[in-house]
Amino acid sequence: MTSFVPEIYAIDFGTSNSLLTAANASGEHPAIALDPGADEPTILRSVLFFPEDAERGQRFHAGRAALAEYVAQGSRGRLVRSLKRFLPMRSFTRTTIGGQSYSLEELIAVLLREMRQRADAFFGARVTRVLLGRPARFSSNVEDDAFAEARLRHAAMLAGFTRVSFCPEPVAAARDFRGELAGTKLMLVGDFGAGTSDFSLVRMSDGGFALRDVLATFGVSVAGDALDGSLMRSKLSRHFGADVSYRVPFGDNVLRMPRPLMEKLCSPAEMSLLARRDAKGFLEDVQSWSLGAEDRRAIDQLFTLVEDTLGFVLFEHIEQAKKELSSASQAPFSFHVPGIDVDEQLDRPAFEAGARRELEAIVTALDATLERARVTAQAVDIVCLTGGTGRVPFVQQALAERFGAAKLHALRGLHAVVEGLARQAREELAA
Repeated sequence: MTSFVPEIYAIDFGTSNSLLTAANASGEHPAIALDPGADEPTILRSVLFFPEDAERGQRFHAGRAALAEYVAQGSRGRLVRSLKRFLPMRSFTRTTIGGQSYSLEELIAVLLREMRQRADAFFGARVTRVLLGRPARFSSNVEDDAFAEARLRHAAMLAGFTRVSFCPEPVAAARDFRGELAGTKLMLVGDFGAGTSDFSLVRMSDGGFALRDVLATFGVSVAGDALDGSLMRSKLSRHFGADVSYRVPFGDNVLRMPRPLMEKLCSPAEMSLLARRDAKGFLEDVQSWSLGAEDRRAIDQLFTLVEDTLGFVLFEHIEQAKKELSSASQAPFSFHVPGIDVDEQLDRPAFEAGARRELEAIVTALDATLERARVTAQAVDIVCLTGGTGRVPFVQQALAERFGAAKLHALRGLHAVVEGLARQAREELAA
């Protein structure tokens, strides 16, 4: 418990991680320990786990406990992650967990309510006002972007918040800049999360800035998760049947595994669709029609991956390998569980070649931000970066080529956005 009396919570609800701070009209509180058992207690993994018996009382686990229970219970239950990325997707309406139907808003509300209740217990207060960070763009489609924000607002209200406002995440990150400013500077902020890469162009002085000083915001729904998916697609999916060849009985043509089906492998969330009866039946047929022992073995590994719900664990390994490729030209990849044995030597040139579409989309969004503000790269004084994708050498090189390496500054990791949100929340209260 703390003596700080909060009037509003500031929440950075992320695709992979979430953080919470508080503010009142006089000041801000640092990010609180939402997950005391985690390696970094202020960071709550945006993950829920519903055990198999969740229908009896709807018991669930969040954050580190969700991952621990998922492993301890042998993956028996439902692991829910990356909820934020589905907000602009109108096709995601409801899902069934433990016999109960949930909308996307209801699932997000479960996590936001847990965060609010933990914060209320920490402060010994009941706070119903929240400032939520949001990407510069949930979607390139204006209507889908508004739809996503409306969904997030509804989720926050289901979680017990009665007053909900939003601030673009890169704008919040700009508020957290701690560097020395002499006079007014033109600052570009790049916020690279798991689901989106966002940019803001801001005129900032040593006294801070007002929202009217934000010249442009822009973003793209491509970031860390998409890069992980590109590694799966280009280097690892063959171990799970992506390159299988087969011949239909009494047919003459040699066929390959359908690409749309194998695209499901590139996201842990979509991988579960391969467990559906129609998909599984097709894969069983392909296995029996396949042309070699290695093809049959690859599909065996795919069945193990899907049936044992190991997609999340696999992508944790992929993410780690991607991080290693940011500082090394090569990275070994190993994934060994009963029924699956994968060893690959990954290298940076192949990774960047496989992720070229995603990386170029990020750089295109950066250029579009400058175009929207009608300024040149040479006019930008400071470039502030937060998030792991900003350290990918391809992105670093693109930034250095446009602005010069001396202008690039790293913000304070995962805390930059939430601390900036707290400043914004305090200013709103004091206004």
